[in-house]
Amino acid sequence: MNTTPSNPNQALWEKGDFTRIAALMRQSGESLVHSLGITPPLRALDLGCGDGTTALPLARLGARVMGIDIARNLVDAGNRRARESGVSALTFHEGDATRLHGVDDHAFDLTLSVFGAMFAPKPFEVAREMVRVTRPGGRIVMGNWIPNDPTSFVSQLLRISSAFTPAPPEGFVSPMTWGVESHIVERFGQAGVPRERICLDRDTYHFHAPGMSPAEFIGLFRNYYGPTMNAFEAAGRSGQSGELQRQLVELAESQNRGPAGSTSISATFLRVTVIP
Repeated sequence: MNTTPSNPNQALWEKGDFTRIAALMRQSGESLVHSLGITPPLRALDLGCGDGTTALPLARLGARVMGIDIARNLVDAGNRRARESGVSALTFHEGDATRLHGVDDHAFDLTLSVFGAMFAPKPFEVAREMVRVTRPGGRIVMGNWIPNDPTSFVSQLLRISSAFTPAPPEGFVSPMTWGVESHIVERFGQAGVPRERICLDRDTYHFHAPGMSPAEFIGLFRNYYGPTMNAFEAAGRSGQSGELQRQLVELAESQNRGPAGSTSISATFLRVTVIP
């Protein structure tokens, strides 16, 4: 049986092994969840959850959590982490943020998506689905990278990578538009949420890679992060993989605040809070 995913977005996120990148983000995932002021009982959806960087801390605080991700390998990894952690009120499922089949209206008190749903296509449908599955008076919280922000490491990594890849297909909407206020207001506005119920704040996420040089840190993205893997494949075809490597290592070195032989990078992101 052919198990190759037909959905291009699914193929992108199943291509590598994002768990290797997520391992560098655990501390910030826990800190972000703790900042939400979780009070059980609470039903939570983690959309674009990966292997549980925020879903697992949510469940440990007493929430009943459903994690949904388009990448089947990450769903399997999340369910393994939940079992190994002995957390029973947490399940991971394969799903598409643009069409949350099988998820009831107003099913959750909190819908959380940290660098997840922003990468799904059809952003207006993503906003409508998040509003649909969140109860009135509940919360939607997104963490989104900010385009062209020099202090946003991932946005800079994606910007550099895009210069080495072919132009996207017609109709493609960049995920980075989720880091722009006007787009966020328009998308949730069309889902029925007025501007005064949308709050935008700059926040900081941290990548911690002790004992790993900036070059080794970039090596993880090159080997395991779908977008960077694609960029290196395209750069290789044009004989520019060395230049792409040089620019990405230079980026990591310029943003590294760790001691010699280690990498610690702080990355600015946009924290979006919506009250449907």
